[in-house]
Amino acid sequence: MTLGPVMLDIASTCLSDEDKVRLRHPLTGGVILFTRNYESCEQLAALTAEIHALRTPPLLIAVDHEGGRVQRFRHDFTSLPAMRSLGKLWDAQPHRARRLAQQTGFVLAAELSACGVDLSFTPVLDVDHGQSSVIGDRSFHRKPQAVAELAHSLMLGLKSGGMAAVGKHFPGHGYIRADTHHEIAIDERAYADIEMSDLVPFRQMIDFGLTGMMAAHVIYPRVDKHPAGFSHFWLNTILRGELRFEGCIFSDDLSMQGAAGYGDIRDRAQAALRAGCDMILVCNDAQAADQLLETLQWEIPAVSLARLAHMRGRRYAKSMIQLRAEGTYVRAVREISEIGISNQALLF
Repeated sequence: MTLGPVMLDIASTCLSDEDKVRLRHPLTGGVILFTRNYESCEQLAALTAEIHALRTPPLLIAVDHEGGRVQRFRHDFTSLPAMRSLGKLWDAQPHRARRLAQQTGFVLAAELSACGVDLSFTPVLDVDHGQSSVIGDRSFHRKPQAVAELAHSLMLGLKSGGMAAVGKHFPGHGYIRADTHHEIAIDERAYADIEMSDLVPFRQMIDFGLTGMMAAHVIYPRVDKHPAGFSHFWLNTILRGELRFEGCIFSDDLSMQGAAGYGDIRDRAQAALRAGCDMILVCNDAQAADQLLETLQWEIPAVSLARLAHMRGRRYAKSMIQLRAEGTYVRAVREISEIGISNQALLF
């Protein structure tokens, strides 16, 4: 059995019978975890082991674990800084900011991989235009070059900790105020304006070897009538063609309100896959997940399977206990803890 193109969530801290049926379905290829799925490092490691044991090849296990307000696992995990704090440090001490971004990426990946998680959907490559309600301090900076440099450092850290990077939200979610979790989001800018600003970090990160990309549900009507994640123009003409991205493209959650104008869950899935997504996410809607698995007809291309294989994580340490005894990790955690102190010092 090969991996399918659908990534689903699960209900709790262990697999139910219903979860197992969904995860064994041929269309399923991955699992995304949330805070509700976590109690302790030991429980998480047992859960990921159970998920990986369900299939051959094993399902991919992902999480949104960026740092700041988007960190799904907190107890017994290092408290990671919001990316904006690294951007503030970059203004005064760019070399140190890059170093700490790399250390942050290493700790993030090493901890997750020690618990059996394959990938985190990070880094955020959105430029902070100062008005997005959902991006905000998740963005590194207002300057595209700062975003690119800090994200590159974070990616290097992720790689050293055993994890590929997934940039988001292509081609940029930071300009509009609307939150696509709850509403339709429209960015009225022309392509030239987006290219000169928001696309800069994406272009540079692709040149640096970015492995994964998540598309935004934002509509850019002066470029294409479809949201980026449903747009052949954005995903193929621009991302694959112009920017020469060869990695794995993930949709954002198809259950979000920003995707609501594209029919039922099967219609949304087909639109995203036909546009160029390699894997689609359906979260927090078990009924929609069941409907999709019952109705979607899609044979995942060999090239998508190859791209998904590159998202597979490797363990830097076999367990959190082993990781906490490792000197490189201990030093990195100590450095990360000083980020807030450093920013406070810059105010005086």
